[in-house]
Amino acid sequence: MQAAWDALDRDDFRFAEAAARQALARSPEDGEALYLLGSAFLFEGRLREALAPLQGAATRLQRRGVGYRLGHCYFGLGDLAAAEQALRRETQAHPGYANAFNTLGAVLAAQGRGEHALAEFVAALRIDPLHGEASNNAGNALHALGRDEEALPLLQSATTALPGRADVHHNLGLVLHALRRYEEAAAAFSRALELDPRLPYGLSSLVWSELFACDWRAIGPHIAALRAQVRENRVPVSPFTLLSATDSPEEQLQGTQLYLADTGSGRHEPIRRPAPAHSRLRVAYLSADFHQHATAQLMAKLFELHDRAQIELVGLSYGLDDGSAMRKRLERAFDRFVDADRMSDAEAAKQLAELEVDIAVDLKGHTAFSRLPILASRPAPVQATYLGYPATCGAPYIDYVLADRVVLPPEHQRFWTEKVVYLPDCYQVNDDTIAPAEHTPTRRELGLPERGFVFCSFNNAFKLLPQTFDLWMRLLAAVPGSVLWLLEHSPAIARNLSAAARARGVDPARLVFAPKLPLAEHLARHRCADLFLDTLPYNAHTTASDALRAGLPLVTCPGGTFAGRVAASLLQAVGLPELVAPNLAEYEKLALRLARDPAALAALRAKLEGNLPASPLFDTARFCRHVEAAYRTMWQRHERGEAPAAFAVPAQP
Repeated sequence: MQAAWDALDRDDFRFAEAAARQALARSPEDGEALYLLGSAFLFEGRLREALAPLQGAATRLQRRGVGYRLGHCYFGLGDLAAAEQALRRETQAHPGYANAFNTLGAVLAAQGRGEHALAEFVAALRIDPLHGEASNNAGNALHALGRDEEALPLLQSATTALPGRADVHHNLGLVLHALRRYEEAAAAFSRALELDPRLPYGLSSLVWSELFACDWRAIGPHIAALRAQVRENRVPVSPFTLLSATDSPEEQLQGTQLYLADTGSGRHEPIRRPAPAHSRLRVAYLSADFHQHATAQLMAKLFELHDRAQIELVGLSYGLDDGSAMRKRLERAFDRFVDADRMSDAEAAKQLAELEVDIAVDLKGHTAFSRLPILASRPAPVQATYLGYPATCGAPYIDYVLADRVVLPPEHQRFWTEKVVYLPDCYQVNDDTIAPAEHTPTRRELGLPERGFVFCSFNNAFKLLPQTFDLWMRLLAAVPGSVLWLLEHSPAIARNLSAAARARGVDPARLVFAPKLPLAEHLARHRCADLFLDTLPYNAHTTASDALRAGLPLVTCPGGTFAGRVAASLLQAVGLPELVAPNLAEYEKLALRLARDPAALAALRAKLEGNLPASPLFDTARFCRHVEAAYRTMWQRHERGEAPAAFAVPAQP
């Protein structure tokens, strides 16, 4: 029998299987032979054949490893409960077996039980501090819990222990990116791709960090290769990265479907729901952003304004409780607020079903920390997506998307798996109680020149691409004394953009970087700018409504996707369609004309100021009436037994 075990170690599965079968022919109850046969099948990936002999071995043998391999087999077959049970027996019987603790942690992580999984990975590392797999898994668990400073040394240790593992270098890159060490993250992703050029998400992660660092040395070829991966259906990519990388709604749909197929985030078996016993329409909003965040900033008042005589509101939060005033405000805004951060997806879905939710509205899509699979088992009869992710989710269990005819023209519906609900004014909700601080700082206080034209773009760095920056540098060259005012996200951004300006013949001193400020102060400083410049293919969204709210005109050019058409929708809603240019050449001409014509710019400012009080963009109560009408129509269709279908919400006063 030892020769057979030695053969198994050499991956000679046929010899091991033959030896096990010979032993079982002599003695069908031979536990050792059952263990050998099950192990041979397991190592070959023949999991269904491995299960019975491993189960038999587990009832006959007490030796270390039997329960571990049985747990692995159950894990591979997707029976997480049985895998957990087998591995817990193994860790109790053999408390010095690091591999068993590590695999138990992996099973718990697959169930969405992050804290419990982390405890098992830590237990494995106590037994074997150099266990590379456990270090990798513990680092991933900490990253998923938002504890990236703690994750970093573990993943650095994992890359030392497992230097040839591309996925481990990729995991290190994810943590470095979360810590805003974008250039180091890009280096980790590059190393991962050297080891495995077809690594799932490897190239999209590299592009993402390069965009955040404004490191454009290879961004063109990298984006081209990323788009080719999508078109050829070759390598799974991050859907969110595609929003900045392509202006094609078809490619965004293809990339999302590739991602869903890889992650198994498609439709699950429907969850059982109790018979409804409530009279009001019960609507649940799901998000990781129920704290100080742009989504909360936009939506807080909508939650407060929902008609409680008609709608009962549930908030399901699976993100950070930052203890902020915004978090407390949101908790008060819902009839029931569920903190699901430590629940698994299945537990969160069960909670929604038990609460008898009628309509579930996902606010995250495929953005960071999203948990769209909570809705995969259909805990609500009607499920929709809104606001957080400006592209199709691609998921068969999402029925509707809330949009408008500017961001999602009817001819683009074929690129969406959701049915489109057209809101009458603008898809974007805003809290109309938000206002700039009364005090306006001086230009000198903000580091701006006291004279000269101030172009401004407070977008996230990942939205800025070389083509747009080239255009901006031409504007600076054409307008003497002008500056470009940008947000200071990281030292890498300032360094790389300064170098990019110099390479284009523009003095880097004409780029001014603004630090982060509280919202009211941030809005107030917009008054010191002259014109906001939008980005493509991913527009300003909340950033654009911030500028308009503060009275700052904005020039945009509609792109080919939802993400690239938001600013145009906002400008239509505030009555300034003349600031929407049909193409980038006209965008540049319009911005230059306004910079050279103070009277024309002053007239636009005055028009914006006059339009704001009556603008539907900043009328939260009006928006609330429209979205409630949308929910009623969705629910009425469901009650009539009709399939989801696109429809338009009539404008209401």
